[in-house]
Amino acid sequence: MTGIATFGTGGWILSEPFMQNAFIAGTAVALLAGLVGHFVVLRGQVFAGDALSHVAYTGALAALAAGLDLRLGLFTATIGIGFALGLFGGRGASDDVVIGTTFAWILGLGVFFLSIYTTRSSTSDSTANVKVLFGSILGISSAAAQSEAWTAAGLILVLLAIARPLLFASLDPAGASARGIPVRFLGPFFLALLGATAATASQLVGALLVFGLLAAPPAAARKLTDRPWTAFWLSGALAVAAVWAGLALAYWVPTLPSSFTITSAASLEYATSAAASWILARRSRIPASPDSSNPETRQGACATAGSRHQ
Repeated sequence: MTGIATFGTGGWILSEPFMQNAFIAGTAVALLAGLVGHFVVLRGQVFAGDALSHVAYTGALAALAAGLDLRLGLFTATIGIGFALGLFGGRGASDDVVIGTTFAWILGLGVFFLSIYTTRSSTSDSTANVKVLFGSILGISSAAAQSEAWTAAGLILVLLAIARPLLFASLDPAGASARGIPVRFLGPFFLALLGATAATASQLVGALLVFGLLAAPPAAARKLTDRPWTAFWLSGALAVAAVWAGLALAYWVPTLPSSFTITSAASLEYATSAAASWILARRSRIPASPDSSNPETRQGACATAGSRHQ
């Protein structure tokens, strides 16, 4: 990728092959992360998403230490641990205990596999560890970009297939179970899907920063609308916008790492939506006359009007 050394000097951003690859893979993975992240935020499983992003790093190091393709370790670890978290944890306080214990254990394993890998890195790819941590979206090849895009598309189709029952189970687990929806299976299956999403996204933005795409755009969407399906698609759109903005900024300011610009754009989306939501909420609470949004005030006003009419 000789073009990487000279980008940012002008010209159309998509004229560079490496930027074309970055946009292809980044758009698909961002859409996946945003759509999956909507349910992560809705179900209150943000901590699980953070934990699984670190599981991706440990799984990749385990594969590298064993001399295997890091993608094998990424997907095996994240999907397996995700499904296990869903089986042994709930959505309440016990879930945090299970996730926290698993999180600590996984980080310990990561240190162990890192020590094994670093002793062998002199005869292998010594940059693989850094790529797993911080991603390499600007250095992705055309074949890898297409592979990432197809993987993300497949996972999106899986999510869409379970989206409606998953939404029902997320909002009303008891009602969904009474309607025959396999709530006890949907939880572990969704966390396995979340693990696969973390594995896919970590190859582009890094295991340490993938959490930004999973949480910030969906949280921003929830600030902007309370309609579940609107927030669902808005989450994907905001995640894609964050990746596009981050890639453009990294292109024009080459000293900024792409993973940093992408996660910064996602964080800015959340900050902006939170500020807009706060301003609108304050304006709605400022009454021109007695507070019409207060039920007691409305009842009093109706009673007064009724007495005057009599």
